[in-house]
Amino acid sequence: MRISGGNIQELSENEVFVFGSNEAGIHGAGAAKLAVDKFGAEYGKSFGLQGKSFAIPTKDKNIETLPLYKINHYVKLFEQFARSRSELKFLVTEIGCGLAGYTIDDIAPLFYNFVGIENVYLPKSFWEFFEYRSY
Repeated sequence: MRISGGNIQELSENEVFVFGSNEAGIHGAGAAKLAVDKFGAEYGKSFGLQGKSFAIPTKDKNIETLPLYKINHYVKLFEQFARSRSELKFLVTEIGCGLAGYTIDDIAPLFYNFVGIENVYLPKSFWEFFEYRSY
């Protein structure tokens, strides 16, 4: 299993911090604030690679939680990007499971396709979810 750390504070040269953001690009709390403070996330950019971070929206422009199907759309776009950038190691946080209010059971299934993507590291909680369910 490729497990991303629970409290990421430093990154190696090729590592990217993947965090939940909002469609307004206001990175003011939680992992998004850490992404700004330490990993180059930029205010006003809601999705994509920013410095050594990658934003995936879990809230809309009004900072209301997005429905799962919209988050899934952004996760699919991230999947395409991660597959195209094999030189990078993506460390995914438990996006959507903090301020957006979703549970691991809600979010982990959106990341099931990443099991076979060697350069994407998922939270231990996501791996545990996959282990106890059959797809």
